[in-house]
Amino acid sequence: MMGPSHALSGAAVWLAGSWALQQFADYHQSPLELAVGTAVCAGGALFPDLDLSGKVTRNQGGATVARTFGVFSLFIAEVMEKISLGVYYATKLSKDPRRNNGHRTLTHTIPFTLLVGWGTTTLCAAYGKWAVIGILFFMFGLALRGLFDKWAERAGWVIVTLASAAAAWYTFVNLPGGRGYPLIGTAVGVGCFVHILGDMITRAGVPILWPIPIKRRMWTPIGLPNKIALRAGSKTEVVVVRAVLTAISVLAAAGLVAPSVLQRFNIDV
Repeated sequence: MMGPSHALSGAAVWLAGSWALQQFADYHQSPLELAVGTAVCAGGALFPDLDLSGKVTRNQGGATVARTFGVFSLFIAEVMEKISLGVYYATKLSKDPRRNNGHRTLTHTIPFTLLVGWGTTTLCAAYGKWAVIGILFFMFGLALRGLFDKWAERAGWVIVTLASAAAAWYTFVNLPGGRGYPLIGTAVGVGCFVHILGDMITRAGVPILWPIPIKRRMWTPIGLPNKIALRAGSKTEVVVVRAVLTAISVLAAAGLVAPSVLQRFNIDV
């Protein structure tokens, strides 16, 4: 699945989930909390693809999301890809094929998703708003790159970086007191998990069951049969899937803001 689809799926899942919590669990979020959660989940839905390295010194190659912050994010992708490849070879079994890169390995697993979600929550709890602002800056950048891919490509990584910094600072100034917004770790983890599900419906699949060995393979790709699997970048993904995700996002957002709007105008439904 392509980057924009991943980011849109993260936003759609967070908005739909927030609507469900509001309707059935009476869990309400402020507009700022809702916006932050949606953006972070969209960014988290791109985070696993930071395992595709490029040419760092030339600021070229890699996944689109890896060029969000120019050389800096490409370097992170390079490190993540090498770690993923190292874990692959450290844990592979006899039937696992040889690989020359770590794409769609470690970062596309449930343990990685849990680790990222837990790590984000721990950082926010331990270091408060300064950890929060750093995480928001990074996730906002990924979200901008995914949700507004054409604009981000034209604007370049400098503008994306400045926009991310401005959004993160605004959120920092307006966050409530205490140890920061508590659902950031959840949003990152949910975004990563949504990414995995998105790649599972493509032909390549993902090793979601790692580290469970299956027939002398530790990194068995799990996905839909090729006959019904989605081809990344196909018209089905770009037109149909994104249209459905957009509709879910719009309807969920409308459902979330409608009660407050109606209340403001003293309209009973």
